Amino acid sequence: MTDLKLPDTAGRLTPYSLQGTPWTAQAPACAFNRVVFSAAHVVADPFADVAPSSGGKIDWEATLQYRRYLAELGLGIAEAMDTAQRGMGLSWADSLTLIRETQKALSGTNVPIYSGCGTDHLDPATVRTLDDVTAAYLEQVDAIQHSGGRLILMASRALARVAKTPDDYLKVYRTVLARAEHPVVLHWLGDMFDPALAGYWGTDDLTAARDVALQVIAESTSKVDGIKISLLDKQREIDMRRMLPASVKMYTGDDFNYPELIAGDEVGYSHALLGIFDAIAPAASHALTALAQGDKQRFLDILEPTVPLSRRIFGAPTQFYKTGVVFLAWLNGHQSHFVMLAGHQAMRPLPYFVDIFRMADQAGLLRDPELAASRMRQFLALHGVQG
Repeated sequence: MTDLKLPDTAGRLTPYSLQGTPWTAQAPACAFNRVVFSAAHVVADPFADVAPSSGGKIDWEATLQYRRYLAELGLGIAEAMDTAQRGMGLSWADSLTLIRETQKALSGTNVPIYSGCGTDHLDPATVRTLDDVTAAYLEQVDAIQHSGGRLILMASRALARVAKTPDDYLKVYRTVLARAEHPVVLHWLGDMFDPALAGYWGTDDLTAARDVALQVIAESTSKVDGIKISLLDKQREIDMRRMLPASVKMYTGDDFNYPELIAGDEVGYSHALLGIFDAIAPAASHALTALAQGDKQRFLDILEPTVPLSRRIFGAPTQFYKTGVVFLAWLNGHQSHFVMLAGHQAMRPLPYFVDIFRMADQAGLLRDPELAASRMRQFLALHGVQG
């Protein structure tokens, strides 16, 4: 049965019948003409007898199977990023294991894999100097490169804490990039995703911060494949995109405006490194295929219904968007439970989940409507909703 009753914010129940036509999950018919990464979530082990405060344990088989699923749809994997709860339940030790296991699981494929490299094994409160931050970055750089991995150089909470000026950022990034064996992707993550990153690049002025990031790139252009910016501000992304060296890609991290940014304009376009592609993977794959075949309008038509869903998933407090991503994975049968590292399944209110269910249906993102409806009924019953 795909009919059920959904509550509003006052608890009133309204009949709802699933109406979406699910997108098929299939290999793309042609190569994409954008470089595309999905930042992938991890699946927790629901049977682990550990306190949520410890972070929890990973179900490795289910986690790697999800990466195979994304890869089969033609999506590259951005591994051990914030979508995987990096720094919010996923430790550096488990991140490194995840990086290595994903590389093994997808070896022999043409799927690009880049992995998050940061300083999260440090407690920012104990860091005193820029040298501490640099050494921590280099420890992760060496570990990932030793395993054959390519780097996404993530923003550092520790650096945000101890840096006093833009020159401090330039010094650290200059040294770290010099150690890179292959061009890396820089990641500028806004404080809406992580409040500890406020004032990144040494200033609260986003235009001045952009200029610092551009200087980092200008000083080490041969070491930079691209930059991902996650500021949820499309015009800032477009403006910066037009200022990048020709060899450096812009990877959109804008989960609010991704269709038009990837489609581009008369001057250029963005590639993609997005957490939302975890949740909308089949639609994204079909859309990117259409774009590669020259049908820009179909690309936009496919992705347009996913935007309200993405904006709800990534709504404030944005740092808990992973809860919505994993909820959809559970509804769609990619995992047998809705348990997250560090207990993050509890970080959103019931109306949020009701909206996600409805919006995912309308965007064709519930791949087995009967299963999704059944699981939604279970979820509602857990919250005291009977109907």
